[in-house]
Amino acid sequence: MIKSMTGYGKGENESDGRRFTVEIKSVNHRYNDMSIKLPRFMASLEDRIRKHLCEKILRGKTDVYINFETFSQDDVSVKLNEPLAAAICEKLDYLKEKFSLSSENTLDIVCRFPDVLTNENVDEDEELIWQTLLPSLDGALSNFIAMREKEGANLKKDITAKADYIKEITDRIKQRAPQVPLEYREKLKNRLDELLKDSQAAIDETRLSSEVLIFADRCCIDEELTRLYSHISQLKDILNSDGTIGRKLDFLVQEMNREANTMASKSNDLEITRASIELKSEIEKVREQIQNIE
Repeated sequence: MIKSMTGYGKGENESDGRRFTVEIKSVNHRYNDMSIKLPRFMASLEDRIRKHLCEKILRGKTDVYINFETFSQDDVSVKLNEPLAAAICEKLDYLKEKFSLSSENTLDIVCRFPDVLTNENVDEDEELIWQTLLPSLDGALSNFIAMREKEGANLKKDITAKADYIKEITDRIKQRAPQVPLEYREKLKNRLDELLKDSQAAIDETRLSSEVLIFADRCCIDEELTRLYSHISQLKDILNSDGTIGRKLDFLVQEMNREANTMASKSNDLEITRASIELKSEIEKVREQIQNIE
């Protein structure tokens, strides 16, 4: 199923007085760029988390936020840095005596200094942490993928409609193309008739036909039309395929735009030129949409 590169998902799991909350969000990116922010005590699990998510997230700039809360005193250890506290008390006593200061809040002042009291999570088995984290991680991933798929379905619908319109424009160009040499012949003949009306000279039909053939060959866009029809068919086939299709579509749209440019430059016809410009405009709209596809 086609997926957008834009998505968001959240998952939570609470067990034995502990809660993990996982949020995943992503935006467009050429490659798979993943950033994971998690508590320091879980640093050893970062690579495992990344590999688990990359099984389902193949492209995009993804930010993963993991938050841990505990409601159990057994998970928390408060450590006192006694040498630091003693040094601070000594300096406070010195200040009191030196400047004749008085304070009854020495304890409060000492505790305000960073690193005097530190809160640390009790070391725990890595596998146990992983098993507690996994339900919230998979919950967030499931919601994230669902949002990507929903937006991807909307993109597919929109791009398919634009592809149909591109084919309509191409059909108009195809119908118009055979008329261009015929109209050129008629204009050229009328011009020659105008130039030779006061003379006895006759139009050289062989030379006229030769000039028309040269013109027809120079403005022939049959190959471009054939390739463009093929690209439109491939576009729809890719939209119905699985996996990462964004880069394939991006390359294909570049080729479609190249054919439109060539037709506009070769046509020598105002109607075809206008249709080619309209064609390029629709192809550009498709290209913008494709930038959102994984």
